[in-house]
Amino acid sequence: MRDFAGRVAVVTGAGQGIGRALVERFCAEGMKAVVADVVPDLVEKTTAELRAAGREVTGVVTDVTSLESVEALRDAALGAYGAVHVLCNNAGIGSGSEGRIWEHHVHDWRWSFDVNVLGVVNGIRAFTQPMIDQGVEGHIVNTTSGNGGFTPLINSAVYAATKAAVTTITECLWGQLREAGALVGASLLYPSTATPGLLNTGIWRPGANRPERYDRPGAPPKEGRDSLGAFQRRMEAAGLPVTFAPLSEVADLCLAGIRDETFWITVPSDAQNAKILARAHSQVERTDPAYLLEANLMTGRPAGAGAAATTSRPPD
Repeated sequence: MRDFAGRVAVVTGAGQGIGRALVERFCAEGMKAVVADVVPDLVEKTTAELRAAGREVTGVVTDVTSLESVEALRDAALGAYGAVHVLCNNAGIGSGSEGRIWEHHVHDWRWSFDVNVLGVVNGIRAFTQPMIDQGVEGHIVNTTSGNGGFTPLINSAVYAATKAAVTTITECLWGQLREAGALVGASLLYPSTATPGLLNTGIWRPGANRPERYDRPGAPPKEGRDSLGAFQRRMEAAGLPVTFAPLSEVADLCLAGIRDETFWITVPSDAQNAKILARAHSQVERTDPAYLLEANLMTGRPAGAGAAATTSRPPD
């Protein structure tokens, strides 16, 4: 897909973070965009600010865990603009699960899979056939993560499992679209940048906006746990300043990936490639996944079998 001007993009999780950056980038290409998010205030704020900047956008409050809500999003997009050419299934959460994998509360699993996995499934189900039926080029982008999408961080089991599922779902989607001869493509977006630094997104506030139906004893506060602040304090105490990469680079990467019909949309790195190759070697040679037993990226402590349990790890 190479022609963006005048086309329509729908982005979930677009009230802030990477989702908003995607909307801004699409609009800069002359696209119309639908801002979808579960938080009404974010939908209203983002839509108002983009309209004030001269962008043609529509805001729709959407709960991606509900097929009916995602179908209403589709109908609103088609009603406003008559077509959808780009769908970004970007909404995602970290549940704030604590302890070891056998200690995680089932509601952390359910909430994470309902948003991160079924949210993608609902987007595919609601939008794919209408996009195919348009008979023009289109593209579906599903946001995954190197954590689970390539190899998991062992202390982030819930989140990593959801992103592994998204990766497999998108591989199957790509293959089935090709088999069907559709003009619609599919890609995986691994948020990454050439600029070194962290991505300051809502995933750093695990547990934020948890619905009551997923509540559990000891859940993080409604505004989420400040994992980023805790991480910054640890790094600064160790004499390691924390820097941030611009989210606009992720959006640039995504746009280029759609234009070039790239399936694995990511900024490659030697460390990333080494992990991928180590996993493949372990699978081929039938060896234990020893490549996982490295220092915890968030604590600096070993993540092996003898390490103490910690909740100060990448947001889950």
